[in-house]
Amino acid sequence: MKNLLILFLMLISLHVQAQRTAAPEGPGSLAFWENLSKHCGKSFEGEMLNASENDQFYGKKLVMHVRTCEDGKITVPFHVGDDHSRTWVLTMEEGNLIKLKHDHRHEDGTEDRVTQYGGLSSNTGMAKVQFFPADQETTDLIPYAATNIWWITLDDTSFTYNLRRINNNSPITVKFDLTKEVETPPTPWGWED
Repeated sequence: MKNLLILFLMLISLHVQAQRTAAPEGPGSLAFWENLSKHCGKSFEGEMLNASENDQFYGKKLVMHVRTCEDGKITVPFHVGDDHSRTWVLTMEEGNLIKLKHDHRHEDGTEDRVTQYGGLSSNTGMAKVQFFPADQETTDLIPYAATNIWWITLDDTSFTYNLRRINNNSPITVKFDLTKEVETPPTPWGWED
């Protein structure tokens, strides 16, 4: 009986050790970054979860393309129908914080008047969600966006882009299905092939 108890305790100890080894170590931002990078080169269709007929995305095909995954930078063009003006640019800052910027271009490739807004994560977040409160550049560019909070969720089956403005009851959520790749859209405006 004593030998069985010792064997049982050894098995539990090995199981706990295996769980610790399998668990991701380090900040959530690095796990998030690694998980998003696994989709590099792939495109996915999405839907706006809270769309109304007055919304600029309503009834249009929404596609995200994890276009580039360089050291410290991931670009994700967001195509809305035939509009290829939007790219989400994620950069790794200070070793483990992620910055989200919105790059907006005209069809001729020139920058839109309202571009490069976004924010830096306030902490390392979690492997499945990163938050980006509006930064000072955003506040200076778009004063009413000073209370914006963007967040991205990422798991095995979906990627969501979210925006919430404090004192506004109309959040924006676009959910992309990561289980079904779609055809890659054209090169976003202002970006080279």
